[in-house]
Amino acid sequence: MSKPTLLVLAAGMGSRYGGNKQIDGFGPNGETIIEYSIYDAIRAGFGKVVFIVRAEILEEVKDKFLPKLEGKVEVQFVLQSLEKLVPQELKNPERSKPYGTAHAVLCAKNAVKEPFAVINADDFYGLEAFDALGKFLSNGVQPNLHCMIGYAVEDVLSDNGSVARGVCETNEENQLLGMVETTNIQREGDKIISREDQVTQEIKPGTPVSMNCWGFHPAIFEAIEDMWIPFLKGSQNNLKSEFYIPTVANQLIQDGKAVVEILPGGKTWFGVTYADDKPDVIAALKKLHDEGEYPKQLWN
Repeated sequence: MSKPTLLVLAAGMGSRYGGNKQIDGFGPNGETIIEYSIYDAIRAGFGKVVFIVRAEILEEVKDKFLPKLEGKVEVQFVLQSLEKLVPQELKNPERSKPYGTAHAVLCAKNAVKEPFAVINADDFYGLEAFDALGKFLSNGVQPNLHCMIGYAVEDVLSDNGSVARGVCETNEENQLLGMVETTNIQREGDKIISREDQVTQEIKPGTPVSMNCWGFHPAIFEAIEDMWIPFLKGSQNNLKSEFYIPTVANQLIQDGKAVVEILPGGKTWFGVTYADDKPDVIAALKKLHDEGEYPKQLWN
């Protein structure tokens, strides 16, 4: 069986961060967060990395990563744009917002033929997550069986503002029953609160949430494709609509067409939503280097 592929969602605009955080340096030697994910993925047996990027940053991303990864892993680049895979009659010239994570994955259809993981470029997931993904994608993956690394909600918040997370409902077999994309989640005193559309909701500690750390059989591309055009038709005049990976997962589960297992491995996470998150990420990465989890120079 071929080695699994790592699909990195790196086309984000970084609006709340104020820049291209996917190529910003956080490690002791200026390493990006993506580099740690790739390093861990290689250790976990992944054989290829596919970057999904915007055309505006493609050359900068190539210059940043290709010299470091040459000879270590196969690398490929895929562009996500507002026009890609959108029929002419369904385009809205007023739209400027990207179509979202499921559209990004669909853009990589011709580049990925093997089981693959999907991650965000600006999240640190930890070696345990990639070990779990690598084992699942190498041994347990089937056309109707996918996976997700679950993280406890209290472990994936920011001290600098609210965050959006996919709040999960699971069964006793740790299978996903459904997920709700929930925005404006933050700590308020000793509680975790979501305030959305004038509705206030408390989220219990220990509730699993999605950090966009998924494992898929390549059959997922066909499933996404089946939902893509109906999404466009239903949201053509909504300039802020997004086509999310959880939307696809929820639909497949509700239709009885797929099972999504919640894997253990969501132990270590940190990321950058806001510029004020950067010092904490720098300190966390330095600590991991000091403890020997990563070498002094990530790419020797």
